[in-house]
Amino acid sequence: MTGADETGRGPPGYRTIALIIAAALFMEQLDITILATALPAMARDFGTSAPNLSLALTAYMLSLAIFIPVSGVIADRFGTLNVFRVAIVVFTLGSALCSLAEGLASIVAARLLQGLGGAMMMPVGRLILLRAVDKKDMVAATAWLLVPALVGPIVGPPLGGFIVTYLDWRWIFYINVPIGLLGIVLSSLYIPNLKVAPAPGQRFDLAGMILSGIALGGLFFGAEMASREGEGRVAVGLVALGLVFGALYLRHARRHPSPILDVSLLRVETFRLSMVAGSLARITQGAHPFLLPLMFQLSFGLSAAEAGGLILATALGATAMKACAPYLLRRFGFRDCLTVNGVLSSLTYGACAFFTPDWPHGAILLVLFCSGFSMSLQFTAYNTIAYDEIGPERMSSATSFYTTFQQLMLSAGVCAAAAVLHIALALGGRDAQAPGDFSAAFLVVTGISLLATLWNRRFAPDAGSDISGHHLRDR
Repeated sequence: MTGADETGRGPPGYRTIALIIAAALFMEQLDITILATALPAMARDFGTSAPNLSLALTAYMLSLAIFIPVSGVIADRFGTLNVFRVAIVVFTLGSALCSLAEGLASIVAARLLQGLGGAMMMPVGRLILLRAVDKKDMVAATAWLLVPALVGPIVGPPLGGFIVTYLDWRWIFYINVPIGLLGIVLSSLYIPNLKVAPAPGQRFDLAGMILSGIALGGLFFGAEMASREGEGRVAVGLVALGLVFGALYLRHARRHPSPILDVSLLRVETFRLSMVAGSLARITQGAHPFLLPLMFQLSFGLSAAEAGGLILATALGATAMKACAPYLLRRFGFRDCLTVNGVLSSLTYGACAFFTPDWPHGAILLVLFCSGFSMSLQFTAYNTIAYDEIGPERMSSATSFYTTFQQLMLSAGVCAAAAVLHIALALGGRDAQAPGDFSAAFLVVTGISLLATLWNRRFAPDAGSDISGHHLRDR
């Protein structure tokens, strides 16, 4: 195995690397959620219905499902910088083509291309961080990296509403072009190009790529369709398809020497616990930015701009956390931080269930700030401890595996929240959502995230001590 930087430059600071990757991920995470608010305007321009344009959303998810699992293998073979840079180019090109689209077919094709770039950016960006940053700096670097992942889905809907209201929907895609060009330049200057030689006899898992692509595509689309009224049967069929092909993939993976998604990684305790507990928490994280804009606009009667102003408090809390995470994990360790903060972050999620139009905006801002802070700390810890016991030779497989299920569980969060809203609407016999419907949805996803506590307590007391420095206090 070789891990040398082919550029010949000295190592850049971890903050520089983390911020460059974070900027690219922010562009991607923002794009995932911002488009939904523009669908009615796009439908008018294209002469079709907004539901038909949902294909633009699902096309992106299809690319993610197929190409995230192969990203690690490609990065190992061609180098992390090369793949990350090409991913930004592809994503930016896809954005430019989206802005030029004149009909349904062209926007769907452009979104497929965009998704290909996005599928490479997420796991390869994380892989760069894991390989280029020392363990002692990993918590701080991950904290910087996580801010766009948390902020993007939250600011996407209100920003999309602002653009559609005051500009043109094509600006949703125009803004990605200068960000992408800047990312290409900065990554070329500061990010190392690390390669890992394949093991002797290792071959690409084409069958696994096909099976996992169909399985993940079915699960992604099933979760997405379940959030739409009248699509229950389609959603069930897609989820069933995903589960069948998932079972076929698991059978295949047991026989293949280097499967595209390495299920054997779950034998590594810290990786498995982070996967299970983090997945439960991510269901709630996915639901949060879906529910808040709807509640503020539909139940509270706020404008998109007013709702966006309140929701930005979550982003401010997530940003404020980045300076505190290294100290808290060094002081208390991963297990105690994940356990205690996991309960606190769940309770701040749950507090949103008690919002009413009469609440002072200052109080709502405070709750959302605390929610963003604790949420960001929780996922900084999960995303760091997951790789504590992963060797360099398996790092690319681990990032692909982890990122794939991270995206799946975020989609599941939207599905769960939407399902509760639909059930509440049906039981109430109403045509419009009531404040109590949103309260029920917040409480359901809060209960799911609290279940993560059972797995958080299973981490060893000294888990991740080399990363956090927690053990140094006892010496």
